[in-house]
Amino acid sequence: MPQQVSPRGTFQKIADALKAQIEADPEMAELPAAGELVRDHGVSRGVVLRAFAVLRKEGMAEPVPGDRWRVVRDGQRTDRRPLAERLAEIITDDGLEVGANFPSASALCERFTVSRPTVTKALERLEAAGWLSEGGQGKVRTVRALPNREERSSL
Repeated sequence: MPQQVSPRGTFQKIADALKAQIEADPEMAELPAAGELVRDHGVSRGVVLRAFAVLRKEGMAEPVPGDRWRVVRDGQRTDRRPLAERLAEIITDDGLEVGANFPSASALCERFTVSRPTVTKALERLEAAGWLSEGGQGKVRTVRALPNREERSSL
């Protein structure tokens, strides 16, 4: 008869194993998927989520879209501002002038490690605010106006 596993403390053992993995591999950027941990440790998804919560509380990991978890390293700062606000900042940070080409959606996806629909929604907000010309397939967006700090934070 197989031995019954108690979930009490099991989540802490999984969290400790993940911490050891993070410390052993400085290149590790993402935690294993919850499904992998469920399979590898023979526990429920709830137990795995409690282990993730321990890492989050200790500042070692944070959730990211897509039901995944990212490793947070010491000194690493995550920008939690809305993407539209961060995109508007590109205009000033990159020294773009009115009439200059704005980076493509593909380049922005790579730069901010987000999906194309996320970038598209943020670009639409900048277009609606009047800072970018309308884009479209094969159309290059250009800067129409230079936002100031107060305007950027209103996005």
